[in-house]
Amino acid sequence: MDFFTPVVDDPFVFGQIAAANALSDVYAMGGRPICAMNLVGFPVQKLDIAVLREILRGGSTILRDAGVALVGGHSIDDPELKFGLSVTGLVHPKRVVTKGGARVGDALVLTKPLGTGIITSAHKRGQASAEALQAASDSMRALNRTAAALLLEGEIHACTDITGYGLIGHVCEMLEDSGVGLAIDSAAVPLLPEALRYAQLGLKPGGLGRNRAYRAPLVDVGPAVSAELLDVLYDPQTSGGLFAALPAARAADVTARLRAAGVDAAVVGEAVAEPVGRLVVR
Repeated sequence: MDFFTPVVDDPFVFGQIAAANALSDVYAMGGRPICAMNLVGFPVQKLDIAVLREILRGGSTILRDAGVALVGGHSIDDPELKFGLSVTGLVHPKRVVTKGGARVGDALVLTKPLGTGIITSAHKRGQASAEALQAASDSMRALNRTAAALLLEGEIHACTDITGYGLIGHVCEMLEDSGVGLAIDSAAVPLLPEALRYAQLGLKPGGLGRNRAYRAPLVDVGPAVSAELLDVLYDPQTSGGLFAALPAARAADVTARLRAAGVDAAVVGEAVAEPVGRLVVR
């Protein structure tokens, strides 16, 4: 289950983003989502009901594309608009993919570029370009279905989706559950257009600082990593990509197949024997 306040102005696109985001947890665990229920908080005295219709219509298009049945939902009168979904999926109990399980020598693959939090923050302050906002919106409403299917064929050992804790935060969760060390090649991480520039200008969401304060004690940062790039790595994402650990021998083939399918995937690091329990960003 996941829901949040709007990250874009267009209610239809907001509905699409919220639906894609809610489905990602099931994809990240190797599951197939089959049905969903809407969760709505709507300020009935402030907004026209047509806004809600567009949000629900946007969400329904994503569910239809995913082959997921909308079976109901619940709404409340709320002074702050919120929308999301509760999703039910199926997975064989012996094939559940968890955050734990990364093995020394595994390659680490990311399937979407970073920077949605920074770009939407820049937009709220009237400083994001139309091109950057469009790229962020397209990324956020893209389903992780294809990425999940192709990663599963690559015999992944661990997987998570990248959302509010940012790349570093979610990688640290994998780190804690796997009992290895993880290393991220920051230069290989795909980024959305202009995310670095907005970070340099200080156009950052509040959650970025909270992510850094929580996870910095587990992170060793190399001297070549710029301050703005590190900001993007901590940036809280909405409907981000999947992050998976898989055998290094399969990484090039899986990544090539992902890209051929239109997924902006990249090998961004590796699981290492030392230092255990730490994330090295180089």
